Amino acid sequence: MSGVAHLLLKSGALVSGSDLKENRITEELKRLGAKIYIGHDAKNISNQSAVIYSSAIKEDNPEVRQAKTMGISLLKRAQALALLMRKKTAITIAGSHGKTTTTSLISYMLLEAGLCPTVAIGGILKNIDTNACLGSGEFFVAEADESDGSFLYYQPKYSVITNIDREHLDYYHNFENELNAFKDFIERTQEDGCVFACCDDLNLRKLFSGYKKRVVFFGLDSPADVYAKNIELNGLTSDFDCFFGNKFVSRFHLALGGRHNISNALSVIALGLELGIDLGHMRRTLEGYKGAGRRLEIKFKNDKYLVLDDYAHHPSEIRATLAAIANLKAGRKIVIFQPHRYSRTKLLLNEFAASFDQADYLIITDIYAAAEQALDGIDARLLLEKIKEARPDQEAVYLAKEKIDDFLLSFVRAGDLIITLGAGDIVRVADALAEKLK
Repeated sequence: MSGVAHLLLKSGALVSGSDLKENRITEELKRLGAKIYIGHDAKNISNQSAVIYSSAIKEDNPEVRQAKTMGISLLKRAQALALLMRKKTAITIAGSHGKTTTTSLISYMLLEAGLCPTVAIGGILKNIDTNACLGSGEFFVAEADESDGSFLYYQPKYSVITNIDREHLDYYHNFENELNAFKDFIERTQEDGCVFACCDDLNLRKLFSGYKKRVVFFGLDSPADVYAKNIELNGLTSDFDCFFGNKFVSRFHLALGGRHNISNALSVIALGLELGIDLGHMRRTLEGYKGAGRRLEIKFKNDKYLVLDDYAHHPSEIRATLAAIANLKAGRKIVIFQPHRYSRTKLLLNEFAASFDQADYLIITDIYAAAEQALDGIDARLLLEKIKEARPDQEAVYLAKEKIDDFLLSFVRAGDLIITLGAGDIVRVADALAEKLK
């Protein structure tokens, strides 16, 4: 939402908005000229020409109700972005996992190439220290959120799809509906455009059966158009040779660890080749990428401890993140996980239970509701119980969030790696721990 606000402010619009708490992003929007209210109240709605809201906002929200009463246009976030990109060449990035990293890399590549793109990312791109910028160039890069089906408002020229997983089933109800939504998204790519899709994902690959428009496949493990060989994983970085067909493209150094991030980078290279971007710009992009906020983000590092934070909140993401740090030289890998949403925890309970094999010590804290109502019997202790059933030798405990830092300070020893995982506010634990370790 802040990305939309940022772009509107830079376009000269008068913008106000509300959030539940002050934070770095609300302060930045104030600096840019937005009027920010803390708390949601009907009084915040007066003579606006439109009210833009995220999928986290329910229909009974007082500001939504007031806008309806006053006859003010209501737009979902994706509808607003679709309007903003109408006169640009749109590049949208979709997928269950890896969207923010891939969107960030593509945005940085176009910036590095001097193409002055407009970008709207679902996280902070550290190279520019913001999640959105209004550019004078031809391209508009946007992260396409599938959580509520709103990515179907876009009609991009270029689409990147990283993968499809059993996610947001509270909205889709079943996986078949989710697959159909992605199929519709693929079909919305313009006739003269191109889709870039990961062929390692069998579900995604099947959606292209009978597809008549252009598609370029990228991947690590399946026959692909753009693929990697001679992969070297070096802690939080990696190196690989990239091929397009049988032709060697270049060797790349990627400032990210993990095979999943190499896959993300291949999609970026594939798009760069399509757009004719110089290989030097592409290499500098992957080498110089400083990361996106909350994606394997280093919070503290000295000769004794390493504290990381990651947005992983789905079983597949947790496994990929823990695999990415598996080859780091560390003593114990201490994982702190905050489940995100009661509905996701319930639907994927067994998958979560089998996701922490690479944790030497696991702390589970309370579920972050994200505006959901609690579900009877679904809580952190149930997840802990399932984890211990799946792996009886797993060292795992439950701790309330406010007790985690003090426990860790008495528990950690030299050489330990501590990582917080989750899409809620667990990052505050990492930040507080980092301050105390300093």
